[in-house]
Amino acid sequence: MTSQTDSATPLDRARALLRTAPVVDGHNDLPWAMREQAGYDLGALDLAADQSERLHTDLARLAEGGVGAQFWSVYVPASLAGDHAVSATLEQVDFVHALVERYPDRLRLARTAADMEAARAEGRIASLMGAEGGHSIDCSLATLRALYELGVRYLTLTHNDNVPWADSATDKPVAGGLTRFGEEVVREMNRLGMLVDLSHVSADTMRDALRVTEAPVVFSHSSSRTVCDHPRNIPDDVLAQLPANGGVAMATFVPKFILPAAIEWTLAADANMRAHGFHPLDTTPPAMERQRAFEAANPRPIATPATVADHLDHMREVAGIDHIGIGGDFDGTAFLPDGLDSVAGYPNLVAELLGRHWSEADLAKLTWHNAVRVLRDAESVAASLRATRRPSIATIAQLDG
Repeated sequence: MTSQTDSATPLDRARALLRTAPVVDGHNDLPWAMREQAGYDLGALDLAADQSERLHTDLARLAEGGVGAQFWSVYVPASLAGDHAVSATLEQVDFVHALVERYPDRLRLARTAADMEAARAEGRIASLMGAEGGHSIDCSLATLRALYELGVRYLTLTHNDNVPWADSATDKPVAGGLTRFGEEVVREMNRLGMLVDLSHVSADTMRDALRVTEAPVVFSHSSSRTVCDHPRNIPDDVLAQLPANGGVAMATFVPKFILPAAIEWTLAADANMRAHGFHPLDTTPPAMERQRAFEAANPRPIATPATVADHLDHMREVAGIDHIGIGGDFDGTAFLPDGLDSVAGYPNLVAELLGRHWSEADLAKLTWHNAVRVLRDAESVAASLRATRRPSIATIAQLDG
């Protein structure tokens, strides 16, 4: 006799697994998309309604996708600097607080691993925050501490451009990794319990941060450089350091980072956007109309859940099952893989991995347990460090001259 479990499809099994071990996604740019499209007005762009024409994210699709915790990116572009970057970051943080307050039956603000577990038990989505780019602290450790007090639980050390104390993956190297002040930023993040996020940074910055840190790191949305040779991805020697560090690398879905054929196509698409007065990362309706027109004339290489699974297979082989996760980058990219084109798509990836004979126990680590554990471990390190280390008052002028 065939049991109901035996007859279940991989997609059925994926959805069942996500009911007990939901997805912790490392990076979603909904706050910036809401700023651009609606000036943060949740009345004008209600996430309780279907927003599939304008966004990758709404509440119904988060539930359909089996999302149990989301790191909302409180990103601001590197074109904002100094006080302007700080104030814009605070506006992003304010939006996440407003988001949770508007939908309290669906979302819960989470500051700790225990909060994440409590939200799961309540059937709500744990809402955490990550600041994307060290320009958000304007070379100020006091500003870093203020962001932590507001609930920000990771800082991506750079975005696409260098900061004065760290090199980006997509800018010309200046510091050669981290400067002395950059190392102090990492140490202060360890003391706070804020995760050091190494997505977007250069390989040398990754290596410097792993040398300095006393707590596990994360890559909130980066994939394997061996599988797709893009500077935004993680080299194998860095992945191989994660078991000793305890960190987690969260694979992204952005086609130009995961599909080699998409790299050149995206360069041409970005050039087309600039030629028509749009930033390549612009996802407003007029910008997306321009993107779709380019795509119609120049069919893009198509990524799929299998493309992401190829990265996860390799990352598991190098770093181990305890050190990988998922960071889709929804609402922060114009293009996504077929089958992963919104936050509803995670079951398709889990089904693909089930088809590759990943065990349900391993998949539960990928989707939930690894990310919760890495935050809990960072909290433990911070508790120890705070007992012996005072807040740093060092300045970039003192350390870097």
